[in-house]
Amino acid sequence: MLPVGGIADDEQRLNVVATLATFADIAQSIGGDRVKVSHIASPRFNPHFIEPRPTDVLRVKRADLFIHGGLDLEAWRGPLVDAAANPRVRPGGDRELPLATGISLLDVPKALSRADGDVHVHGNPHYWLDPRNGRVIAETIAEKLESLDPQHAHAYRDGLDRFTGELNREMKKWESLLAPHKGREFVAYHDEWAYLFDFAGLRSEVFLEPKPGIPPTPKSLLQVEKHVLEHGIPAVVQATFMPKRPAKKLAGRTGVRVIFLCQNVGELPAAKSYASLIAYNVTQLLSALED
Repeated sequence: MLPVGGIADDEQRLNVVATLATFADIAQSIGGDRVKVSHIASPRFNPHFIEPRPTDVLRVKRADLFIHGGLDLEAWRGPLVDAAANPRVRPGGDRELPLATGISLLDVPKALSRADGDVHVHGNPHYWLDPRNGRVIAETIAEKLESLDPQHAHAYRDGLDRFTGELNREMKKWESLLAPHKGREFVAYHDEWAYLFDFAGLRSEVFLEPKPGIPPTPKSLLQVEKHVLEHGIPAVVQATFMPKRPAKKLAGRTGVRVIFLCQNVGELPAAKSYASLIAYNVTQLLSALED
């Protein structure tokens, strides 16, 4: 990471705490050595089901800025903020930053019913997996950092320019590689790839889960098996932390490939930054489409 402002020590840096590793990575890319960034949730676990530790409470209590997804993905966020007793990072506080602002959300339910499973009230919360939304997130973070540290606004703007410049160059490559495969369909374990597929021009309408959050059953797997065989599905996609046995069972019956995509920076060694996270996912999808 190149310096973006000549800041010297920890006392002068903004203490930024993010819920997810991906948000932390983007904030670090923009803030450089003007920020000290950490995150709560391990990228190797499902971000829905995190149990913050006492040390996390202390970090949020001391945070100059608390960054989060802004929807209902991090159900543990509210109790964490309450325990931290830092009014400035609570909803509406001047040191709290919900990143969903400015994002066009997908899968917003028209009605809510428990019969539909674990449906997200505000829409699909995995919006950072579309690199176009990655740019929006970066702009939101840069604006907030500038407002908190206006003396060094130019440094955050430079960091933003570097981040978006790299991302824009990579996006052109990804779009070119994906263009011949527009409209192709995948099966997914859980409906968490809607934004990635929207960017890629791909589809995922059938899931191993019979309903969101409901584990696959023998009956639901038989239905998916039929769909895979009838529609020539190239692969089943799932996050690395989702149960692997159902997809492997389906692969054994149909010969369909199973590919593991990353949700967050650091989930796998190949996803060491935001751009490499998206690049890894695109590469995995192309490996199935071009097989």
